[in-house]
Formats: sequence, structure tokens, C-alpha cells
Amino acid sequence: MTPTAILYDQKHQEIASIVLKLNKQVNTLSLSRLFVILGGGALLFYTFQLESLPLVFFCFFALLFLFAYLVRKQSKLELQKNYFEAYLKVLENERALADGKLNMYDHGQHFEDGNHPYSSDMDVFGTYSLFAQLNRATTRQGIDLLASWLDAPLPKGQIERNQEASQELEAESEWIWDFQAKLLVNLNHKLDIKTFLTNYFQDRSFQFGNAFMRFYIKAGPILFLVALAGSFFVPKLAGAATLLGLFHILWALAKAGSVSLFSSRIDKIGGVLGSYADAIQSIESKEWKSLSMQEIAGELKRSHGGESISLAFKKLAALINNLDARNNVFVGIFLNLFLLWDFRQVLAIVDWKNKYEHEILNSFDTLAKVEAVTSLAIWKRNHSSYCYPVILDNPLKDQIEARGLYHPLIPIDQVVANDYSSSDHRIALVTGSNMAGKSTFLRTVGINAILAYAGAAVAATSFQLPIYKLISYMRIKDNLNESTSTFKAELNRMKFILDTVEAHNDSFFLIDEMLRGTNSVDKYLGSRAIIKKLVRLDGKGMVATHDLQLSSLQEEFPGDIKNYHFDIRVDEGQMLFDYKLKIGECKIFNASLLLKGIGVDIDENME
Repeated sequence: MTPTAILYDQKHQEIASIVLKLNKQVNTLSLSRLFVILGGGALLFYTFQLESLPLVFFCFFALLFLFAYLVRKQSKLELQKNYFEAYLKVLENERALADGKLNMYDHGQHFEDGNHPYSSDMDVFGTYSLFAQLNRATTRQGIDLLASWLDAPLPKGQIERNQEASQELEAESEWIWDFQAKLLVNLNHKLDIKTFLTNYFQDRSFQFGNAFMRFYIKAGPILFLVALAGSFFVPKLAGAATLLGLFHILWALAKAGSVSLFSSRIDKIGGVLGSYADAIQSIESKEWKSLSMQEIAGELKRSHGGESISLAFKKLAALINNLDARNNVFVGIFLNLFLLWDFRQVLAIVDWKNKYEHEILNSFDTLAKVEAVTSLAIWKRNHSSYCYPVILDNPLKDQIEARGLYHPLIPIDQVVANDYSSSDHRIALVTGSNMAGKSTFLRTVGINAILAYAGAAVAATSFQLPIYKLISYMRIKDNLNESTSTFKAELNRMKFILDTVEAHNDSFFLIDEMLRGTNSVDKYLGSRAIIKKLVRLDGKGMVATHDLQLSSLQEEFPGDIKNYHFDIRVDEGQMLFDYKLKIGECKIFNASLLLKGIGVDIDENME
């Protein structure tokens, strides 16, 4: 078991014991609430028999406040329990991923695009993809931002800032687990909170109330309480208290439709906003060392009046939850009777919107940055042998230098690392037998370049490269809806490759077995012509092929093309693959052995 796995297991045991303790406390409070209801009912019945109205009122309100206290305390405990249960899920997810199971976070299927320059060929998005392994974001903005980093290379400065932030966060396991647990309520949440709030703040329902309402919600409750208290000493004031109370209830009922319209669209996200507040507070309160994390955290300290963004979030969450109390008829009547509760909360939310709207909406983007770099940090922490690549400045002159490079999506006990340098050629021509590793090697170079361009650690001992415009030609499919045959699809993709190389001298292509949809003669002649054109266009990249005859192009274009190969060793009729990249052309092929394995013999004496 790795040190990281041991750390996960130890933390899991600690948090599980906390959850068990909280469950017991919540159950105790539930029983206490039941006792207050049953015992309180009996007490009120007894006081009614004594015919003492003040005593009835006293017992009633005492029981009411006791019950409210127990409800509030249980609510707080349940919030703690929910947090620690989310913490457990975070830890369990990391252990599951280490065991080869699926990530509980978004896999990015909606980002899949067969026409993208490389993402489909490199398994960037989808269930068994790089994104599915990398992602730890729950917010829509965080998911989209991380996907954009894999979708196209970032500028060198941003790559280095991501590396710096990731390196700091990598060592902050406790902080990351806490941050993830606080945001886990958003997991699989279909509602985009930022978009929802943006639209909600533009709604006409925010034009609520008038000057009289704003004055009366302050003065009215005081008048009512004075009249109610005075009725114990001056009986005539009981009538005034009754009239005021009746007015409050009827006014609340008259405006119930407007208040319901205001609250119905937002009353379900109070808890979610609370989680945003807690996560943002974690960022604000942390003393960051790296300039990149200081810069991100600094975006949260520019709120109105010097208040923190997390406090503004908490205020809104509290106001929404307070407004949600009206959904309980008994509580709603009681609160409106004494405090004109509905009007007070709605006007407070309107005031909050006018004060904080702009900064709150911007904070979603800041939170997304932290989620994205946290994903990079967890990736590095879970793969301690990975390295941060060096990004070179000039894609026209600088070369790829890789040591111990392997594919990050292949289980570590199955990978074979390779070294590669493009210092003495522009196009690597990789030949080899079936299943020897040609396609995997091209994808290895491609997927590690994608990681490097996002600011993530790569599966290598060392890796340096400039920022290329990456393009690929690998999984070519027909399209019945568009009446496109496989060969036509190949031609379309190849035209895209050639056009891109011609238009962008910083492009780097990865081509695997071109022109598969035609006969062998046309395939050879066409492939040869395409490679020659790529040379004339000063193209840079890799071409994998079964066609050994293409190896002769190295002699025609010395310094431009270099032969590499993957071969096999046959031992007593068994094929042994070492998956090691070797210089030169391949001499051994294995189609006849593979066919023999399925019961098809090739007549090697045929002329």
C-alpha cells in the first residue's frame, strides 16, 4: 500500500468515528423534541385547567422557544454530520480511483467532440478519459474551466502559475479534503447557481415594497409587542394588540402571492449557497505562500465595504433560509404576527442584491480557478512519481526531450516508459508489428503534452517541450448520417492536418496509420506523398505505420525524417512484446502469428 493510500485510510477512520458520534447526538435530540411535544401538550392541558391566562401564555411560549432551540441545535448538528459524511465520500472516492474504479465527479462526456483537433483521439473527455481521472470540480464554472485547460494550450505564463499553485496545494491534503467536502453538495447538481442568480437578480420580483412598508416593518412589531405586553396591565390594550395582530396577518396573506413568487425560485438553494460561503471562507482564511494562490485569493477581498465575500454569501444563505420558514404554516403565521417576517426577509434580500450582486457573481469564477488547480494538485499528489514539465519558448526551434515517458491512463503495473528526443529530426516515422505499441506511444506523447499545456504534472521522469498546436489523425470513423465513408472521413481529416500544418508553423501532428480505407498500393503511394508534403511544409510530428516501405523516406530526407520502431520477440511460437521504442526500421511483423492464433494459416509458399 502506498503512503498516500495509508494517509487516506487513516483519515477515513478518523472521520468515520466523528460521523458515528454525530449520529448519536442527532438521535438524542430527536427524542428530546418528541418528549417536548408530548410533555408540553400535557403541561398546556394542565394549565388550561387552572384558568390562568398569563400562565398559559408563559408555558406556551416557553415550550415554543424550547422546541425552537432543540430544532436549531439539531439543524446545526445535521449540518456538521452532512459535512463529515461528504468528507468521507471524498476520501472513499480517492481510494476507489486508486483501485481502478470510476471517479464520482463529472467525466466530461458533454465536452466530447469528434471534430476537435485532438481530444477524441487522446481520450481527453468521457467515462474512461483523462478528464474523468483529473476532475475534482463540482461547480459548472470549475468543470468548464478545467475542461478549457485540456481543450487548448494555455499561455506559458498561465501554465507556470498553474504549476506553482498546484505545487503549493499538493502538500495541503487536509485543506483540500475540507474544501472538497464543503463543495460536494454541488456534485451532480443540475442547476448552475451562477446563471440562476444572474437571471434571478434581473427578475421583476425584486421591485418589491415601498417606503411605507420599509417604515412599518420596523415600527409595527414594536407597537404590537408594546400593546401585547401592556394588555397584562391595561386590559383595554388587548383590543389594540388584537387589531394590530390581525392587520399583520391579513397584510401578509394579501401579499402572499408576491412573496411566494419572490421566494419560490430561490428557497431551495439556501443550503447550496452556505456551502459556497464555507468554501470561499477556506480560501480567504488560508495564508498562501505562492504568488499564484495569493493572486486568486486576493480576488475575494475586494468586496463592498471591506466585508469578505464569504460573509456576503452567508448573509444571503441565511436570508433565504429565514424566508423559507414561511413554508411552515404555523411558524409562518407566528413570525408574521410578531415580526412581519415575510416582508422583512424579502426587503433584506433586495437590499443584499443591490449591495453585493456584482462581486458575488464574480466570485464564482474565482472559486472555479481554485477547483481547477485543486484538481491538478490532487493529480500530482496521487502520482508522486510524476514531474512538472519545462515549457520552452520557441516552437520553431526548441525540441521535445522526454525521459521515462509513459501513458497516465494505463495502470502503473502495466506501463513501459520510453525516452524520446526530437533534436535531430522533425518527423518521427514509427514502424512496427501489430499490438507492439506504436499507437500507444503516439498517444503517450500527445496526452502528456495536453497535461503539460494545462499546467499539470506529467507521467515522466523529465519532460520539456515548447507549446505546439497539437493535431491528430487516429480514430477515423464513417458517418451514416452525413453519408461519409471511412475513406472520405480519412480524406477530410488529412486535409485538416495538411491545412493546419500549412497555416501554422507551430503545429505538431500525430498520425496513426493513414489511409486505411483503401487498397494497399494506393495506401502506400498516398501515404508516401502525404509525408513528403508534410516535409515540404516544414511539418513537425510523428507518423505510425505498418508499411515498412515508408522507412526509405529517411534516406530521401536525412535530418527531416528519422525511423523508430517497436518490435517483438518470438519464443517457441509465443510473441513477447517489450513496448520499448528503438531507433531504426522494424524487421519483424506478426500478422501471420496473430491469424494462426485464431485458426487461420497463411500459405507462406504461395507466389
